[in-house]
Amino acid sequence: MSEINVIALSERAYRIRRNALQMGEVQGQGYVGQALGVADVLAVAYFHSLKLRPEDPKWEQRDRFLLSIGHYAIALYAVLIEAGVIPQEELESYGSDDSRLPMSGMATYTPGMEITGGSLGHGLGIAVGMCLGLKQKKSASFVYNLLSDGELDEGSTWEAALSASHWGLDNLIAMVDVNNQQADGPSSSVLGFEPLADKWTAFGWYVQRVNGNDLGALVTAFDNARAHTGARPRMIICDTLMGKGVPFLETREKNHFIRVDAEEWQLALKVLYKGEAA
Repeated sequence: MSEINVIALSERAYRIRRNALQMGEVQGQGYVGQALGVADVLAVAYFHSLKLRPEDPKWEQRDRFLLSIGHYAIALYAVLIEAGVIPQEELESYGSDDSRLPMSGMATYTPGMEITGGSLGHGLGIAVGMCLGLKQKKSASFVYNLLSDGELDEGSTWEAALSASHWGLDNLIAMVDVNNQQADGPSSSVLGFEPLADKWTAFGWYVQRVNGNDLGALVTAFDNARAHTGARPRMIICDTLMGKGVPFLETREKNHFIRVDAEEWQLALKVLYKGEAA
């Protein structure tokens, strides 16, 4: 990958993080740590890998991006704003009455949001059905599905994993955001999920594991996933850091749902900017 492309993606990731922090400031709280952590994954997905027309979110030949993790909605809004699907000025309406950006994502409200993922563990099953439907239509589109390590606690996820392999869904690219944080504590303590790559491989998937905050590694992984020639679904396990880019949020003991003092939002934006400019 060219250095120019890495720089361009880094700038995209910075603006995704900035958008998320600005929305967090509007409500004074939110799932901002996840958005900061997964921003690099979203930057590569939306600005390197996905086939989209931002001016036409329902374009039939588009690749579909399914956000299984409903509480990550702020992260999806941040990238949809960066992509131009949602106007920048709507950022100020985040979480307000009649906003198209409710705090928990709902597909009927938000352009570019394919599914409502409030109940965890259903995104991969929906992705399997969507992939089968696209194959029936002989579509060349891919379905991307972002799920979390906490969703691996849900049995429905593994039923979907088996189905995807059974049907040889080579048009499915799933990503697991492994930040090892969920509402009840470290995900690995709530219910151990390792060795994760071995498990998905045993289920018949083509599996890669990367540092989810390394843009070059992510680009390679997304390219490999699309180019893989086997009749298997593809999994990219992304190890990310909650709060990435804002050190005092990276080290916060409980950052699954963030509430910070009013002045800390501006401090976070300044720290993020300095980190980007360094």
